[in-house]
Amino acid sequence: MTILLDRMPKQTTRRGDGDGSVQVHLDPNVTIGTTAKVFSVYGKGGIGKSTTSSNLSAAFSKLGKRVLQIGCDPKHDSTFTLTKKLVPTVIDVLESVDFHSEELRTEDFVFEGYNGVMCVEAGGPPAGTGCGGYVVGQTVKLLKEHHLLEETDIVIFDVLGDVVCGGFASPLQHADRALIVTANDFDSIFAMNRIVAAINAKAKNYGVRVGGVIANRSKDTDQIDRFNDATGLQRVAHFPDLDAIRLSRLKKSTLFEMPESPEVLAVQKEYLRLAASLLVDSEPLEARSMKDRDIFDFLGFD
Repeated sequence: MTILLDRMPKQTTRRGDGDGSVQVHLDPNVTIGTTAKVFSVYGKGGIGKSTTSSNLSAAFSKLGKRVLQIGCDPKHDSTFTLTKKLVPTVIDVLESVDFHSEELRTEDFVFEGYNGVMCVEAGGPPAGTGCGGYVVGQTVKLLKEHHLLEETDIVIFDVLGDVVCGGFASPLQHADRALIVTANDFDSIFAMNRIVAAINAKAKNYGVRVGGVIANRSKDTDQIDRFNDATGLQRVAHFPDLDAIRLSRLKKSTLFEMPESPEVLAVQKEYLRLAASLLVDSEPLEARSMKDRDIFDFLGFD
């Protein structure tokens, strides 16, 4: 993938997104720049961010909103329950035209999914090379060139795993609110704490703020709630560990397409409630992260 690597921006030290942070210089003019509400969904790897994002997109569409979901993971599997397939990534299609974006048509990289949700998979560089921030920047740039963001009410960035670098934290530069998906266990909450730190770092220079915590795959929320109370976070939704949710992924379907049952209807109702609440311009959360050693001592039982 020589073309991609040759065109990667150089990394350089910046002071502002956190003392000593190393970030990628992105074009400051490449912003969403519309009235759309923009959400970035983060959480520990494997916690169910794509399931959450896709069903939230479906819920927004059920409320009559024009929705665009952008998967930000080299696996490009964020939107398959909406589209029923693994769609080509932005990086794939750009490479196919030698990165001459003017040669692309909208249908080359935007795919309509369930209930009209528009789906894009940003993709990523090969493992161990390149930068995720570049990929996100190129995706937003391409969407703007095709005027797709002007016709959108809701944009959801579904971002891979834990935040470990400035590149994959770059969707925070475009978002209004960051949502964190977590389970009621040590590793998920530990990762959530690191994500809060990343959001607060980006909030120094951008408009993103913490929007809330989504409890997922958890019967109880006691440890999540303890941590939220201690750090200024707030749980905005709770999805238990239900077999219907697992089956929906195997059936490549959103929960709004699953056979009706009491538990499926309850989850659908919770997603619709969450979507409606996120449409309200609520005050951002003034969350604060703990030091790693402090959260290690804080979590769990005596």
